[in-house]
Amino acid sequence: MKKGLCYVEVMMENTGYCSESFTSLQSTASDEDMVEIAGATLDFSSTEDVPPLDRDYGSGGLENGINGVPKLMDLLDEPVPGVGTYEDFNTIDWVREKSKDRDRHREIANKSKESTWALMKSINDAFSGWLLMLLVGLMAGALAGGIDISAHWMTDLKEGVCLRGFWFNHEHCCWSSNETTFQERDKCPDWKSWAELFIGYNDGLLAYIMNYLMYVCWALLFSFLAVSLVRAFAPYACGSGIPEIKTILSGFIIRGYLGKWTLMIKTITLVLAVSSGLSLGKEGPLVHVACCCGNILCHLFTKYRKNEAKRREVLSAAAAVGVSVAFGAPIGGVLFSLEEVSYYFPLKTLWRSFFAALVAAFTLRSINPFGNSRLVLFYVEFHSPWHLVELVPFVLLGIFGGIWGAFFIRANIAWCRRRKTTSLGRYPVLEVLMVTAVTAVLAFPNSYTRMSTSELISELFNDCGLLDSSQLCNYANVTDIKFSGNTLPDRPASHDVYTAMWQLSLALIFKMLITVVTFGMKVPSGLFIPSMAVGAIAGRLLGVGMEQLAYYHHDWVIFKAWCSPGADCITPGLYAMVGAAACLGGVTRMTVSLVVIMFELTGGLEYIVPLMAATMTSKWVADALGREGIYEAHIRLNGYPFLEHKEEFSHKTLAMDVMRPRRSDPPLSVITQDGMTVEEVEALIADTSYSGFPVVVSHESQRLVGFVLRRDVVISIENARQRQEGVVSTSRVFFTEYTPPQPPNSPPPLKLRGIMDLSPFTVTDHTAMDIVVDIFRKLGLRQCLVTHNGRLLGIITKKDILKHMAQIANRDPDSIMFN
Repeated sequence: MKKGLCYVEVMMENTGYCSESFTSLQSTASDEDMVEIAGATLDFSSTEDVPPLDRDYGSGGLENGINGVPKLMDLLDEPVPGVGTYEDFNTIDWVREKSKDRDRHREIANKSKESTWALMKSINDAFSGWLLMLLVGLMAGALAGGIDISAHWMTDLKEGVCLRGFWFNHEHCCWSSNETTFQERDKCPDWKSWAELFIGYNDGLLAYIMNYLMYVCWALLFSFLAVSLVRAFAPYACGSGIPEIKTILSGFIIRGYLGKWTLMIKTITLVLAVSSGLSLGKEGPLVHVACCCGNILCHLFTKYRKNEAKRREVLSAAAAVGVSVAFGAPIGGVLFSLEEVSYYFPLKTLWRSFFAALVAAFTLRSINPFGNSRLVLFYVEFHSPWHLVELVPFVLLGIFGGIWGAFFIRANIAWCRRRKTTSLGRYPVLEVLMVTAVTAVLAFPNSYTRMSTSELISELFNDCGLLDSSQLCNYANVTDIKFSGNTLPDRPASHDVYTAMWQLSLALIFKMLITVVTFGMKVPSGLFIPSMAVGAIAGRLLGVGMEQLAYYHHDWVIFKAWCSPGADCITPGLYAMVGAAACLGGVTRMTVSLVVIMFELTGGLEYIVPLMAATMTSKWVADALGREGIYEAHIRLNGYPFLEHKEEFSHKTLAMDVMRPRRSDPPLSVITQDGMTVEEVEALIADTSYSGFPVVVSHESQRLVGFVLRRDVVISIENARQRQEGVVSTSRVFFTEYTPPQPPNSPPPLKLRGIMDLSPFTVTDHTAMDIVVDIFRKLGLRQCLVTHNGRLLGIITKKDILKHMAQIANRDPDSIMFN
């Protein structure tokens, strides 16, 4: 039995920080040490995005004091490399990080008064944050433009190739053709389908089969390359990334998740995954890509490289940049980061997020990836006003969105849990290929599922005008039609419109089912676009139904006051937009940011009320069926140590009910302030896997002095052995301010007071747990010590709180994997 109580349970076996010396910190790690993140079994033996700690400490001779007595080494005098850093799968100390930044800022401010050079350094320090935001916006905008252009080209590659230049997509290939007619604007001599290339013609059963086979083969090739690259080079590049980003922003450390390899592979495989035709989007992964850019660029600036709390401010702004380039919505991106992702969002981060999102949007606009001077493919403008009666169908769309969101979350979590607990998760490549094959085979016969999801949303949002030739806009001709500008009055639906309705109905069922199994696979996969597509299809169907109802029954009471014959009363595209917002809100539980994003997409202020009505209805209905959004559900599924701000703690328990040790547990492992030797401290570290130790006056009194981290103790002892001669196993370790006199022939002592937290957060044993939970949430604590009349009783960690909350909710407390 190991002595002591594991009060900060970190998976030390995976990171290898269980040995007694700093030089062997990684000795227990092996290639077989694996941990499961986002449902994938991953190897964390390398942490390429964070440079390893400098182990070359140098060796100094004996520092001789008076009469040859060895001088006491004080770690307060010289900084020790590695002290103050964090292990992998650990939570940062927000209070310590903010304190370090305040001290650094105070030192710079004091020095700036001494010389001009120091003043220039102070100005540079103040300006570095804005410069970093500029670089993040430029880099993320450029990458997003490249992803958009590449995905558009590779999506068209499944259907044919441009003879004038294979790098042109279908639209660009036909732009300069003089033989393209208005009726057949998608056909031009330079663009050839695969059937035309191989058999010389594009009509008939054989040509259809040839195009069908090439479509499926290209889809399988793209998905195979995507999952293979992810598996071989960057396992963290799979999935959406937003659940992990939320966890990292709350203070958790996942080495490599925002590294350069992850950025490179995620950018490439995102293009491949979107081009394969799978029911996924690039919006969520773009947030991950932007955060990778922010993390990598942080290494150029010392104050962000060496401070984890400051780095998370940059990552919050980078999340806003990701949504900005995904939807062309800078303001919506800032609100998304504030509402959905960020854990700590001070006012200056709001300003810098806005600046970075602006720069990213400007960069993407300069690249002009879609050739229409817009930042997204489905930008649309509506010209007809909405009427009060239409709030009823808008609310119905909100109800549908809430029900769909709750259904999708439960079904997807059940499928992902099955993937984690069965043999399905051991064959990610086979799973991706099977889902891709089913998707491609079922999608090709239906023109609305064959096209990319972004193009489908663009088609559904479209307000039919004189220049539209799509099947959805092919209404029956009316002889006495009157129109003004590019708007047409309501007209009776033709056979083509009814055919399109059937195809959209089948597409709705297909998208609802296939998205459940697609999200969470081992390829980059976003959820925004598939959710919007489901809502847009449902909205367009309802919009056309309302349009026909108003056309044939304009004398009804609900239409008579505002819908006269020959007027443009109903805009089906508006219903599609409202439905898209409702379904996306039902899945993610976004509200304010979602409405602003949709408003920026349409450019119309007058449609905010319908969007707000549908979004709020969707959230209310979804919350009634299940409190968690999709990202919170995946965080809980993967066992990440995330304390959700939205979740209320309403149970009447006390700190003594949650703290450890319990009555049946061994006593708490502690370090005394002046009564232990180096050998005893190293034995305590070797026999336990704890991340830190309370420091007490003595074992008998248990009076609390402070708290010291395991990593800091290990590094400091090893550093002392290298830099100070005479430090042996019998050297005494002191955490006191003044060192008592030592016997003449005793080895030099080791003073470690400089690495001790002299003001650890403490609560009494009778503190209510709802107050403790609030303290952990608002201060970002790693652990909190429990005392009674100043005497140490136990400790509460974030993991203890999460386990306690899981037990109260009748969930498995062992599902919390990390601390």
